[in-house]
Amino acid sequence: MSQNHGQWTSRFSYVLAATGAAVGLGNIWKFPYIMGENGGGAFVLVYLVCIALIGIPVMMAEVMIGKFGRQTPARSAVLMAKASGRSSAWRVTGWGGVAAGFLILSFYVVIAGWAVAYTWYGFSGRFENQGAEQIGLLFTELNAGPWALMGWSGFIVLGTVLVVGKGLQKGLEKAVNLMMPILFVLLAIMVGYAAATGNFSEAVQFMFAADFSKLSWNGVLIALGHSFFTLSLASGIMMMYGAYLPDNTSLVKTSVYIAIMDTLVALMAGLAIFPIVFANGLPAGAGPGLIFQSLPIAFGQMPLGQLFGGSFFLMVVVAAFTSSIALIESSVAWLVENRGLSRWQASASAGFAIWLASLLTVFSLTGAEWSVVSLWGDIRISFFDLLDYITANIMLPLGGLIIAVFASWAVSEEISRRTLDTTPALYRLWQLSLRFVAPVAIVAVFLNLIGVLNL
Repeated sequence: MSQNHGQWTSRFSYVLAATGAAVGLGNIWKFPYIMGENGGGAFVLVYLVCIALIGIPVMMAEVMIGKFGRQTPARSAVLMAKASGRSSAWRVTGWGGVAAGFLILSFYVVIAGWAVAYTWYGFSGRFENQGAEQIGLLFTELNAGPWALMGWSGFIVLGTVLVVGKGLQKGLEKAVNLMMPILFVLLAIMVGYAAATGNFSEAVQFMFAADFSKLSWNGVLIALGHSFFTLSLASGIMMMYGAYLPDNTSLVKTSVYIAIMDTLVALMAGLAIFPIVFANGLPAGAGPGLIFQSLPIAFGQMPLGQLFGGSFFLMVVVAAFTSSIALIESSVAWLVENRGLSRWQASASAGFAIWLASLLTVFSLTGAEWSVVSLWGDIRISFFDLLDYITANIMLPLGGLIIAVFASWAVSEEISRRTLDTTPALYRLWQLSLRFVAPVAIVAVFLNLIGVLNL
């Protein structure tokens, strides 16, 4: 049964919402530390190429599927497949993304919960004059038991449910129209603060001087994988948001705008973080703990560190929250569409399921013995690390591969041309990218994965 989910009220609202979905922990938490681990400027350059040649074309394909079907991702894919004379088995194009988005959100809310806790720590002065040992202890105490993590992540889930339950225009659209300007203002303030108090010139040199001797082949493939993660590709989001796309909206232009704004946020995050890192003699390649363990040390020693430390983590919370409401939307819309639930019932049900799934990450972080699983050989890994690795390195690239093959080979050219509604030259470039460039690059990611795991 067809379900009318509504539309964004304007192209601007759609661009803000899709940018809010793309902008998140991948930009502010993950991008700076993987850039630091992989040589800085050379990694940034490769990442930008991946965004242009692969990320944008795959995003266009996802939005195209959603725009054509106007339903949840799996149903939109089926409608497009049938209209092209193809099997309904192509529903996997949508289901794979929804599953990946659900799993990502299950650990995403816990990391977002860290950011909420650190916002409180920052504004309350917990970073003041604290060294590495004290900040490390603060992080350890936060993860010492499950109750604090369950509470902070539950706070994010509750906020997500309350926004999404109000519907598309009164909930999601209203939230992103308010929060995205706040995010950009906070980010601009943090860049200004970093420029005034940190080592800005060294940060610029690190981020934009491309020294390819510092970049490995594995780093190239990490850049490709992150281009999927940061644009929220293959997670069901862009198909679902594409289903709400207003009529007569240029799919091509809006996809480019979203990619540019998302990339701008990632680069600005680097310019907000690395001047502070270098000014305080902290390592650029500090890994996942860069913003939760390294930066608080710096904020504790800097002028107005209490104000700007709290503001920084508030910015992280805003970015995480706009992605959280996007990641849950496909599940909520599916419950409305297929189970006949009201918007509030669907939102509460999906939120509760996410919170239950988040307990796997919570107990992984608190060191529960049962949360560590054994894989082949001597490899033992926590549920949290396993979910992060499977989604970022397997499900998202694999989903992108399926989307690329479906959109460029299975969908009839007549339908894709009409839905994209662009010039013949741009259409052919898009098609060539999805038919040849994206599959080769994604297969390279999997071959590298096989080599890394010695399979």
